[in-house]
Amino acid sequence: MPLQLKIDDQTSEVQLVSQKGSKLVVTIDKREYNLDIERVGKGIYSILYKNRSYNVELIQGNHSRQFVVNTQYRTFDIEVIDAQARYKMSRNKDMGLDSHNVIISPMPGRVVRILTNVGDTVEKGQTLIVLSAMKMESEYKAGTSGIVKSVSVQAGDTVDGGQLLIVIESNEVNE
Repeated sequence: MPLQLKIDDQTSEVQLVSQKGSKLVVTIDKREYNLDIERVGKGIYSILYKNRSYNVELIQGNHSRQFVVNTQYRTFDIEVIDAQARYKMSRNKDMGLDSHNVIISPMPGRVVRILTNVGDTVEKGQTLIVLSAMKMESEYKAGTSGIVKSVSVQAGDTVDGGQLLIVIESNEVNE
């Protein structure tokens, strides 16, 4: 079954066609790639493709389906879109929400700080809320510019994974 990966703002369909040891054949958006992948360190992989070598660092993100991938020249934010993620996106669309105009807790935790209020104008990339989970604090940023429509938690609240925290009414065009 194909897997969907959201790479930055683009979604691609990825499927493992075959694997023999470290040699893999994968399709990405129905285009076939013959790869030789070796793990060379913790979270570090060497990938051979068409006799060229690429080193890739894979770092776990804020939840189990989120990663940051570093190459020599670029950094990518990657999210695995599985059945659960597709369900949440579908449910959010039914409510008029999308992943750019909401902040949802990726895991259970505690609200440390809220840096915005209902009615505030926010910019894309602005930190709006700080959560503590597994002894780490994580900042969550606005995915769009707009006006804060709702803040459903307060500092000190305990939150569940998948809980809606903040909704932004986007003022960006082409989202």
